[in-house]
Formats: sequence, structure tokens, C-alpha cells
Amino acid sequence: MLKASREMGFGDNWKAAQEKVKNAYVAPGLQPEAMLELYKQSVDFLKQNDLVTIPELSEEIWRMNMMSPERQLVNPFFLGGEALIISYPTNTMNYEDKMMSMRGNNPHFSRATVHHELIAGHHLQQFMTNRNKAYRNFNTPFWVEGNALYWELLLWDMKFPRSPEDRIGMLFWRMHRCARIIFSLNYHLGKWTPQQCIDFLVDRVGHERANAEGEVRRSFVGGYSPLYQIAYMIGGLQLYSLKKELVDTKKMTYKQYHDAIFNENALPIEMLRAILTNQDLNKDFKTTWRFYHTKE
Repeated sequence: MLKASREMGFGDNWKAAQEKVKNAYVAPGLQPEAMLELYKQSVDFLKQNDLVTIPELSEEIWRMNMMSPERQLVNPFFLGGEALIISYPTNTMNYEDKMMSMRGNNPHFSRATVHHELIAGHHLQQFMTNRNKAYRNFNTPFWVEGNALYWELLLWDMKFPRSPEDRIGMLFWRMHRCARIIFSLNYHLGKWTPQQCIDFLVDRVGHERANAEGEVRRSFVGGYSPLYQIAYMIGGLQLYSLKKELVDTKKMTYKQYHDAIFNENALPIEMLRAILTNQDLNKDFKTTWRFYHTKE
């Protein structure tokens, strides 16, 4: 974040650089067009790098909906899957809330999340798992959200952001993923109040306050389990570690690895690893995989 801030001429004042990025929002009414352009860029990137099989039908059948102002109170950004549901300013919002919706959903921030919600994230997930070994149903956020977050990590590594503004946008979401874990666990452990959670998102990540309030509402009244937010990161790190084990060592190509994830359907990631590495499993199998190692 500091490196991107310096490139933009703001020195180490990354919050000032982030403010400039927020103000790159599109005009009211142009959000669908902007998100469609980001979708096209992400799919083109996946194809150019031969990262995953994308069935033609999956590109044709997704759709876009606009989120109601009531729903934006608990989902200030996106929802995804077969439908990309977009937060945007509506005529029933007051001026301040309209501006916070536009600033918090600027194209640089959204660059990290359109592919998370559509292809190769939740939409392609659902498309493929409906058609491959559908009897498997490990429908937990460790697989569902972990897989979508893994694509955020991978596309960052592969230089999907094109400018320091794009990097600040994608790093906002990287910080947000981490901050969600911290505030949600502190809340469920009885250590933080909802107001402390909101203030943390505003101060440490740079959220618009209305969006921070929506995120906190979502985590606590949206039907999400206490481990939901940490599941994004744990599942993503497992798939990232397995990528290093299989792809970085040239045992599989990116496309073979990513196709295998979807073709095997939703499984505990260690079971997916056992299949892809041809492990013999017994009925008394116990988990042993150390998928994350801190540096000494």
C-alpha cells in the first residue's frame, strides 16, 4: 500500500492516496457499465493466461441486478453467483449515503471483487458444481468463499492490477478480508461492541462509514456463522498452498489444477489434495496437512 501511495505522489500517506482512488467513482447510472467492463477485463485475463476452462454457456447466462437501498444496509458492496447484484446510489438515499455508495464502489476497489463474484468465482463455481459430482456438497465458506478468495490472491500475483490506483483498490479488499476476521471474532468473543467494529473498519481499512456500518450489520444479523469471515482466508490459503505444491512444481498446469477443483466439486480442501496427489486414505484418517508456514 505504501509503495502504491508513493507511486501516486502521496509518500507514506496511503489514506490520502486511497481518498483519490475513492473519488474515481463513476457517475450515477453508469455503475452497471463500469462493472461489465471489469468483468470483460477479468475474463479476458483468465483466457489470455489459460488459467481455467470457461464454458461458453457460463458466459451467457449470468445477469446483473441492482441492489435495493434496504439491502445495501447489510450488503454495501456486491453479491454474486448467477446474478451479480450491485450496490449503487438510489433516489431514496440522502446525499451523503449516495456519495458513500459511489466512493466505496469505485472501479479500482471493485477490480478485486467482480471476478470473485462471477468468473472464476461464485458464478463459475455454481455453474460447474451443478454439473460435476453434484452428490458432493461440502457447502461451507471454507470451500465456497475460500475458492473465490484464492482467485483474488492469484490474480494479484499475476499482475492483474494495471496501475497503483488498481493496486490500492485490490489492497483495500485484502485489508478488508483481514479486518473482517479481527472484528467478527472480537465481537463473537464479547470483546468488541458493534461500534468498535465500525470504527476499526473506518480507521484501519479506510471504509466509508455507512459501508462499515453495513459490513458490521451483515456479519452479525445476516445469518453468517462466527467462523464465516475467517473461512475465506483459511480456504483461500489452503488452495494457494496446494497451488504451490502442484502448479509451481510443474506437476499440473494452472488450467489442470483449476479445472480439477471445479470437477471434483465442493470438498474439504485436504480431501481434494488427497485426490489430486493420489493418497491412500483409511477410514480412521486424521488431518495432518500443514498448509501454512510462518517465516522464522
